[in-house]
Amino acid sequence: MLPQNRRLRHLQGIYLRNLSFTRPHGRAADDLEADLPSTKSQALHDGPSPSYLLHHAHSSESLINTTKSNARLRSTTTLAGANNITRQKQLEYTIEGRTADVFFSLHCEGAKEDPLYISEVIERAINFNFRFFDLSQAGPSITRKSQFVLKIWAKRQLSWSLLLTQNVDLRSLNYLGSLQNYQFPPNCLVFHLIDGIYSFELSSKRPEPKQAPALPTSSYNALMKLSNLDNSIQDALATREALTAQINSILEHTPPDTVPQAQESASLASKYVTAQTRALRAAQTRRADLQASIAARRTAIQEGRIAQTKAAEDVKHAQSKLPASLASLTSTRETIHGQRRRICEDLAHIFPIVPSPSGAALSFQICGVPLPNTDYDPTVSSATEDSLSAALGFVAQLTHALQFYLSVPLPYPVSPFGSRSSIRDDISLLPDSQREFPLFLRGGATAQYRFDYAWFLLNKDIETLCVSAGLKVVDIRHTLPNLKYLLYVCSAGRDEVPERKRGGVRGLWAGRMKGRSVADDGASVSTAGSRSRPGSADSEAHGGRQRDALMGKVAGTGAGALLNPTAASGPGAGRSASRERKSDGEANGNGNGNGNAAGGPSGLPSVGKIGLPFDEGDMKLTLRTKGMRENVGAHG
Repeated sequence: MLPQNRRLRHLQGIYLRNLSFTRPHGRAADDLEADLPSTKSQALHDGPSPSYLLHHAHSSESLINTTKSNARLRSTTTLAGANNITRQKQLEYTIEGRTADVFFSLHCEGAKEDPLYISEVIERAINFNFRFFDLSQAGPSITRKSQFVLKIWAKRQLSWSLLLTQNVDLRSLNYLGSLQNYQFPPNCLVFHLIDGIYSFELSSKRPEPKQAPALPTSSYNALMKLSNLDNSIQDALATREALTAQINSILEHTPPDTVPQAQESASLASKYVTAQTRALRAAQTRRADLQASIAARRTAIQEGRIAQTKAAEDVKHAQSKLPASLASLTSTRETIHGQRRRICEDLAHIFPIVPSPSGAALSFQICGVPLPNTDYDPTVSSATEDSLSAALGFVAQLTHALQFYLSVPLPYPVSPFGSRSSIRDDISLLPDSQREFPLFLRGGATAQYRFDYAWFLLNKDIETLCVSAGLKVVDIRHTLPNLKYLLYVCSAGRDEVPERKRGGVRGLWAGRMKGRSVADDGASVSTAGSRSRPGSADSEAHGGRQRDALMGKVAGTGAGALLNPTAASGPGAGRSASRERKSDGEANGNGNGNGNAAGGPSGLPSVGKIGLPFDEGDMKLTLRTKGMRENVGAHG
């Protein structure tokens, strides 16, 4: 960069080398400003100086440093035999005398008193590389200048002082190129511009020529063309100025024409009127919409008030019924609790759980079949396996019934099939074909595992029932103790157990006879119109009338035989009665004895002709269980 082109905006950084607080020997600060000749050179040229000549004066700091340097020279011989601690302290004193905390500030003439830029503080150093900065934001009045004032501030002994003030003219700097291979004098300032490094004290280094392509030069004809073109442009500018002056003079002498301006104003006013008319129509439409919305809201508010009034009346009416409803709810809950107590007592009698005859602790049996507490020998005999399966079947049946009576859904549904019961796991991540687990032993390691897991799921169901009743299960492996404890708690209470609701077999009889009629001499007895609740007084009276009428119609001529049971007693009575029933059935075309005619040779009525609900004429009972285990196991 040429010296005349260097500006303050090109300055990017400042370096300080060889920090020193010592003035040059033989010259004071005022001597440096006055640029007086050195006393040494004067003595060499003129010989001994007379007493009336002016000598250079030492400043106070120079005198102190000179005294310290003389003392240091005298004391250097004492360090030869000094120990390491003394040498270390002497080195620290020397470093403390050379280092300091330094920052600089830039000032510009004609600008404000505040500095243009203040650098950061670098602590305890001799050579300082300050951070780069950018002065392009200071404005063109500052960035276009080539001269500025640089002030160096130093801190020694807990106080800041002005170390150096330098008037810098960027056009007078010497180009260095880099900081290497240079011996810097004390307090040497180095300036970093966009094209390289510059300094005052060091000699200038010729920058390397830039490698740039050769530019073509212009010929004489091209220069003449440019000159003619410039003359033409000047003539055109002069012509434009003359025409502008003529137009201005004509406009000054011609009166203004207001018609176009008035037309433009009228057109603009019509546009405004059209826009306002459109806005008015939109506002009217908006007002109509708002009025309709307000009317709809008023209607909705009125309906809401009516609904609110009705709801308040309903609440008031419901509050009057609330005590009766609460009493009914309490009574219903007590009734449900009593019925649950009765059912649990019945279940405890149906499935008796008593201590095992072996007398072991926590060993019980259900329905006379012992069941261990999940601890058994897998190598037992088949008879023990059947006993275990039967006991688990009873437990599964009891658990399955309790879930309905206690209104507690089981997490693992149970399928009670006697000694071939099973349980299903729909919670775990298992294939659908393997979710059914048998509660009986089939042999094999896999079957043993599935049986153990089924027993565990059954114990979890029992635990769920116990938790619903507020019981805490200590060990879920105690199957029968937990189940007996549950039945004991559910059937416990201070009040008496309520009686069983009326109905039972009589209710079944009424349901069997409902819709069936028996005709005799055009008279029929029907129960299709009965709508009374089974077990009520009306149902009992109605059922009694039906029963008397039916028995009166059925007995007929054989009433005497029914009233005299001894007529049919004696040896061979059963065989004769059977033969009579068979002959009656054959006479009526029905081999099973369910004919329609009453009476026979002996005068006894045929029970099959009535169609009792427990007629076992067609029922065949068998105790065959062979193959049941294999079939159930295959389905499982």
